[in-house]
Amino acid sequence: MGSGDKMKISYFGEDVINEHGLPERFTFPFYYEPHPLARIAAAEVQHYLETQTYIDHNFGLTADREGFVIGKMFGVLVVADGDGKIGYLSAFSGKLGGSNDHPKFVPPVFDMLTENSFFLKEQEVISAINVQIEAIEAGAQYNSIQQELEALTARSVEEIADQKRLLKSNKQNRKLQREERKRSPDVTDYAIFEAELVKQSNHDQWQLKVLTDDWKQCLADLQAKAAVIEAQIEALKNERKERSGILQGQLFEQYSFLNKDGKRKSLQDIFSTTAFGRPPSGAGECATPKLLQFAFAHGYKPLAMAEFWWGATPRSEIRKHKQFYPACAGKCKPILAHMLEGMPMDENPFLVPAKESVELEIVFEDDYLMVVNKPAGLRSVPGVDIYESVYSRLKERLVDTEPLLVHRLDMGTSGLLVVAKGAGIHKHIQKQFLERTISKRYTALLCKVIDANEGEISLPLAADPFNRPMQLVCFDTGKTSITRWKVVARNEATTKVHFWPLTGRTHQLRMHAAHELGLNAPIVGDDLYGTADKRLYLHAAHLEFVHPKTKERLCFEVAEDF
Repeated sequence: MGSGDKMKISYFGEDVINEHGLPERFTFPFYYEPHPLARIAAAEVQHYLETQTYIDHNFGLTADREGFVIGKMFGVLVVADGDGKIGYLSAFSGKLGGSNDHPKFVPPVFDMLTENSFFLKEQEVISAINVQIEAIEAGAQYNSIQQELEALTARSVEEIADQKRLLKSNKQNRKLQREERKRSPDVTDYAIFEAELVKQSNHDQWQLKVLTDDWKQCLADLQAKAAVIEAQIEALKNERKERSGILQGQLFEQYSFLNKDGKRKSLQDIFSTTAFGRPPSGAGECATPKLLQFAFAHGYKPLAMAEFWWGATPRSEIRKHKQFYPACAGKCKPILAHMLEGMPMDENPFLVPAKESVELEIVFEDDYLMVVNKPAGLRSVPGVDIYESVYSRLKERLVDTEPLLVHRLDMGTSGLLVVAKGAGIHKHIQKQFLERTISKRYTALLCKVIDANEGEISLPLAADPFNRPMQLVCFDTGKTSITRWKVVARNEATTKVHFWPLTGRTHQLRMHAAHELGLNAPIVGDDLYGTADKRLYLHAAHLEFVHPKTKERLCFEVAEDF
């Protein structure tokens, strides 16, 4: 190991280690509270970012800075080196200031930007092809042909249209002549008269055909000239596509990830069995895989990790400056499944079933439906790994009746749920939800004091394909989502609000609370868009709908316990 590698580690003092101790197991990367040593490491990296002057990167933290704003995820990895000394490594996702080479941070798994690398050499070839394509497309010959073709096409359409109008006019005149001749008492030589009209009609059709054929030939000659040039362009584009595909395949093979046993696995192999089938863009460039790769390659033992956001909040995601976030699911989960294989790890909270003692309160029940008060921490329906849920509890209680949940609440959300006891009842109530004739009200505790008293939020939401179940604000493809809200109470550091969701999108209330274009105040305990707490402080408190059989309007209310 070179001295430069040692310099990547920042060591903790013995007093710090004695005060906080070492983690017993490695951090579960997709849901965690940072270990105290990881928090200290993150604070040191943040101080470094605040005081360094050499990184030319616009994080969007200063108003007078020009250029494109790009916030970054940074990560820290607490490690024990070969001598058992405890320190930490740090990394950033992607590139920083257009470079991978920064003394404080570990290098990428594969550095595409190394001088004379196959990547840069092939990029030069691909760039040269792009220049060729652009030169041909912008060339005088091609543009002259295109302009002439466009002008003559327009002229041909106009002349053919004029000829057709003339034919129509002539046809109408011949019709009038026939009618006039038929009214004449002298009908001699009518056959000769009719033959002359037919001759005129045939002549008109012949003239139209000649005109059309002449234009077809004229345009075909120009199109043939254009086609020769377009074939050159298409050949270059195909070469570019082929070279890009080969280059991408070579990159996927170069991204080879280690685990604690020294076993390597390429990016292509890792993603070949996933729903993507191939690595998504940017896979392997996130902070945690970089950190683990460096640790394994240099004989360090990983002890704990944490990742935080540094920079301005992006327009689409919920990312707050200095806040900790889990590793991303879409790009990192398959990679980390290999890299962390066999390592003792903190328990996956998503695999911990709700406690049996958590009661599912039956608020209303008759022969047709039930209304239950779901406790926080219990799933609405079974998950891939956990069967325990509102459904499983009711299935056990009802025995011979299939409980059909009309809607769902997030696992962390408590409150009122409607359950049908038959397909017809389910369809009837679901229709009320779809037609928005059901009245719903939620209560939430926001993480800060907000100034306004009430309002309406409209932000289009879309699923994040690389980080499910997270949602994004997307003004291009997002679905309309609207929420009315009103402040109920203000405390010293929090605000209690009522939410009326006018649409029913996934994580709608959580996103509308957290996003800077919404209330910019995440719900307390929101482990996806804010900070984890004892629970998610969101409760479905009020529900009104029409009973499918009795036609009575039912109204239910269960107060929150926060």
